[in-house]
Amino acid sequence: MWIPAPSGRQVVLRHGEQHAVVVEAGGGLRTYGAGGVAVLDGYAEDEACEAGRGQPLLPWPNRLGDGRYDFDGTSFSLALTEPERHNAIHGLTRWSSWEVLEAATDRALLGHTLHPQPGWAWTFELRIDYRLGDTGLDVGLQVRNRSARRGPFGAGFHPYLAAPSGRVDDLEITVPASERSVTDERGLPVRVEPVAGTDLDFRAPTRLGDRQLDTAFGHLARDAQGMAVVDVTDPGTGRSVQVRMGPAWTHVMVFTGDTLGPRARQGLAVEPMTCPADALRSGTGLVVLEPDEIWDATWSVTPGWL
Repeated sequence: MWIPAPSGRQVVLRHGEQHAVVVEAGGGLRTYGAGGVAVLDGYAEDEACEAGRGQPLLPWPNRLGDGRYDFDGTSFSLALTEPERHNAIHGLTRWSSWEVLEAATDRALLGHTLHPQPGWAWTFELRIDYRLGDTGLDVGLQVRNRSARRGPFGAGFHPYLAAPSGRVDDLEITVPASERSVTDERGLPVRVEPVAGTDLDFRAPTRLGDRQLDTAFGHLARDAQGMAVVDVTDPGTGRSVQVRMGPAWTHVMVFTGDTLGPRARQGLAVEPMTCPADALRSGTGLVVLEPDEIWDATWSVTPGWL
């Protein structure tokens, strides 16, 4: 009897010395490497995804307190997928099957239709375009509102960058953010504070050490191309990886993985987000799509040794 991989169909991408695997389950990125070096701390083909590794977070990233929100005069209640904190977390598509719409040697286009369901009233057509090129991996997201009324939306992605030494403590990071969210015991934002003068100011290269981060950073500085760039360098090898985010990605979550049991602190999650946590409730950074409106954005992973 043929038994499929827990993450479903595997789409292998290659370009030069780069190799990536995109999967049917959740439309996620299972592995990515370059020149024989793991860029992402992914998971094996015979494993199910855990801790959000490589998953898109749609139609909202991070946590939604009590799973409840109001939009255009209607109240909604979602299943609590983080029950220990009484939150709904990371959207509705992480375990759905995504269709492979196009596949080539170095590119895969995946699609999924998010239909109305308890706590969600809209039909959204989702597309993710994974492309390998000379400078690395580009990830494009397109969202189209196929509903008769306008609908709310937020997006995130959850890649973990590999720590060559096996511990994120040894990594040196640069995050071009002047603000960070302060959260309560449920991981929900309570206020925004400047990073200046704190040990969470990573605007200059800083060794992570024993810092425990599950922190959203905002007010991102951008280069001349409008890109916000998070740089992660391993001093031991001198290799660096950049996560580059276009203007739509207003926040980045940095997570050191301290709660991940045997895999704790082995990879550093650098998560592009279009809004902070709890955006469906607070409205902060929320995208509102009119009927048939299309929204798109791109982010990328650039290994410095290419």
